[in-house]
Amino acid sequence: MNEEDARQRRVMQARMRRRKRARNRWIIRQLVLLLAVLALGIFLGMRISALREKPNQETGMAKSVSKVVTEGPEFEVQLLTPNPYSRPQEALKEIKGIVVHYTANPGTTAQQNRDYFEGLKDAKTTNASSHFIVGLEGEIIQCIPSSEIAYASNERNADTISIECCHPGESGEFTKETYNALVHLIAWLCGKFDLAPDSVIRHYDVTGKNCPRYFVEHEDAWETFLKDVIRYIDQHGTEQEGPAVTSDPA
Repeated sequence: MNEEDARQRRVMQARMRRRKRARNRWIIRQLVLLLAVLALGIFLGMRISALREKPNQETGMAKSVSKVVTEGPEFEVQLLTPNPYSRPQEALKEIKGIVVHYTANPGTTAQQNRDYFEGLKDAKTTNASSHFIVGLEGEIIQCIPSSEIAYASNERNADTISIECCHPGESGEFTKETYNALVHLIAWLCGKFDLAPDSVIRHYDVTGKNCPRYFVEHEDAWETFLKDVIRYIDQHGTEQEGPAVTSDPA
């Protein structure tokens, strides 16, 4: 082998070594990339699993109720006279939610609204009623037993408890007393009927009606209200073992 052949051979060997090193570097980069993708996939899988299991801390809506408010607010039972217009005595076989309303009669009291429902048996002008009415001072009147439907929430009459709320002005905003009483009442009803806070809805969510007005026109206020219900349950509830008692409040 002459000198030129030896030189060419050295060049070829050097070139092959460079190619081998380049191929090895490529293989290593691909392995590192594959490992990174696998690690990311495992991390994301664990993160998604954790998010599914724990409550949504922002809204609390994914939270299941582990505590139950066993002490309800004070309320007066003034059941309506059975009649086709406000108390048809149709059985409420299953309770899947709670619907919040506003009376749309600014300044009227819980008693006045209860008496309006009672008077429908004679007036015979429309079908209307509610299980509970929360007044301007936080007073609560029960008009319909929780074992019967009320004429309040359209197609959800058959599976919900309805609550009418009094308000002082046209905006529909509740007084502090009404607001606090409503929070307590709903927190208690959630425990009594084994309902999660995301079962609490507005009349608006059923039909699109602007009711309760303030909570429809101020979505942030509605979200805050739901958080206040959850907070009340956390602060005043007791740990629940087994299903909640679903006896009739009346």
